[in-house]
Amino acid sequence: MSNADRHGLIAQVVRDSGRATVQELAELTGASEMTIRRDLDVLAAQGVLERVRGGARTLLLRGEEPPFALRAHEAVDAKRRIAAEISALIADGESVLLDSGTTCLEVARLLRERPVTVMPLSLQAIHLFAETPGPATLVVPGGQPRAAEGALIGPLTLASLAALRFDTAVIGCCGLTAADGLTAYDLDDAAVKKASIASSRRVIAAAGAGKLGHTAYAYVGPAALLHTLVTDSTADAGEVAALEAGGTVVRAV
Repeated sequence: MSNADRHGLIAQVVRDSGRATVQELAELTGASEMTIRRDLDVLAAQGVLERVRGGARTLLLRGEEPPFALRAHEAVDAKRRIAAEISALIADGESVLLDSGTTCLEVARLLRERPVTVMPLSLQAIHLFAETPGPATLVVPGGQPRAAEGALIGPLTLASLAALRFDTAVIGCCGLTAADGLTAYDLDDAAVKKASIASSRRVIAAAGAGKLGHTAYAYVGPAALLHTLVTDSTADAGEVAALEAGGTVVRAV
């Protein structure tokens, strides 16, 4: 098991169980207890979990959005498949608005190698484009980053969106259902998503299977605003059918 796979498994176990001991994690992963202790120190430094005597416990309260550092370790292969499909839907020369979130960050890794114009809405994606200059043209919005999340929010972000028009917006989903539409965990994030959709001719939503059928706190808009949804093949078939009946094109990868 690679370090990344082991870290992802540890993060998931601690999140699901609430806490786990070094011994339990060593038995689960087949790694030594010394290796597990080092893993826990790394994950604690990233804000994924809290290190406690003999093991670790989750930082996530019931009903909260999982921290970015934790989500970055989850369903990585599925996120990369979704990102590849979204990249294939975008033509060279397009102007692209790229939402915050871990799946959209995977899209950024692909678009930085393409001759497109991209305005990312997260510090992580901006840094990614800036550190490895390529054929993509980077446009940086104003705004204030949400703590630990890196997502840009506030009046300066909304003003940047209002001043521009994009061919495509790639929107990350916190929750999506045919009945409740697109939702977010944060009111400021919901406002940015609304403005992103209003500034774009086409809207592609990126959502892993766990986001479908889930409703978060802040309402963004009806599912009919989405032209295309890219999800993974384990998505709930009933929810997919309901979204398709409402006019959204669903691509499961």
